[in-house]
Amino acid sequence: MRSHATTNYMIILQFFHMFSMRVITARCLGLIALGLCMAAAHAQSPPSQSEKANYTGLLLAATRGDTAQIKALVAKGAKPNVRDYHDRTPLHVATYARQHNAMRALVTMGADPNALERDRYDIVTIAAVANDVPTLKVALDIGCSAANITSRYNGTALIAAAHLGHAEVVRQLVKAKAPLDHVNNLGWTALIESIVLGDGGPRHRDTLQTLVAAGANINIADRDGQSPLALARARRYGEMVKVLEFAGAK
Repeated sequence: MRSHATTNYMIILQFFHMFSMRVITARCLGLIALGLCMAAAHAQSPPSQSEKANYTGLLLAATRGDTAQIKALVAKGAKPNVRDYHDRTPLHVATYARQHNAMRALVTMGADPNALERDRYDIVTIAAVANDVPTLKVALDIGCSAANITSRYNGTALIAAAHLGHAEVVRQLVKAKAPLDHVNNLGWTALIESIVLGDGGPRHRDTLQTLVAAGANINIADRDGQSPLALARARRYGEMVKVLEFAGAK
């Protein structure tokens, strides 16, 4: 079952693709991008208060960050990859709760660092969307791959971070060898998402510059054949246009 946020995200995307770039005004593009960012920011599903109140065993220990209890429970036979109603493992729960020691303990006790929950998010993407660099570093350190294909949109943590303008997260993911030119099922790369789902402001410009400097392909077009440069020009994102032109974009 889709969450309301995911459904709203898809409706906005369908609206976005109904019109050509020649018809939508720059203001409308900005409003659509804002709507997409707001929907995507809530597309993940951290445990609710009622869910946490019903947790027992490893899920409870994970959300509390109780490493001693985690080790004791696993030693007694608890399964480190047990799932809650939303298919979150204790490691997902600990990541949402920013319980770094619990994250490390769970992986030491056999938790899968690359497990996906119901909406196909891994712990790296959870931290990336939250703009949580310390938790992201732990997730990468304990074995979650920056190359994982995640979310309903067959994206990556890098695409999610670029979309939201989380520039420092983008830098960390680039260091972790995230695929720079992966194209999701919307037809967008991380570089394109920094433009079409950004606001042209400092965070998204920083994100774009980081991706360009890292060697992302500046000429991969979207499904309509619009290049990143054309997309930036259509939105009147002058500073982004300059970055792309200086890099030799066509």
